[in-house]
Amino acid sequence: MNNKILYTESQRFKQWWIWALIVGICTFVGVPIYQQAKVNISMEIIFPFIIILLVVLLFLSLRLETLIKEDGIYVRFFPFIIKYKRYDWDSIEQLYVRKYNPIAEYGGWGMRFGIFGKGMAYNVSGNIGLQIIFTNGKKLLIGTQQPKKMEAVLNELGKIKS
Repeated sequence: MNNKILYTESQRFKQWWIWALIVGICTFVGVPIYQQAKVNISMEIIFPFIIILLVVLLFLSLRLETLIKEDGIYVRFFPFIIKYKRYDWDSIEQLYVRKYNPIAEYGGWGMRFGIFGKGMAYNVSGNIGLQIIFTNGKKLLIGTQQPKKMEAVLNELGKIKS
């Protein structure tokens, strides 16, 4: 079987308020560090600077990548999940695109564990995702910014199961 990529999506955290918060925290912590560094550079100065730098680099590198191939759905949340996780079609009981409430159902965005049996979610923004219910009863929601395109590919494959 040919296993070509039929759908691909890569998402990043682009919300202005997240970046405003990061800039605010960096400024709040960074200005005193800078002022102290002008007087005396020490480990007490270098350590917080490194932590701030790592947090900024983490947010810059975060991305949710989704692939749909003929043999299943692939997803990774880089850098936390480096290799794609494959969910083959035989393991999926139901599959549909739906609107959801990220805060009420999953407590926000990112790699989240839902409350009250909602399962796992990978999302970076928005409120539309691909809901997967597996044959073992577990659930996974993958956020998407291209719901119509994703649904069209899944329909073409005959995989939409609601």
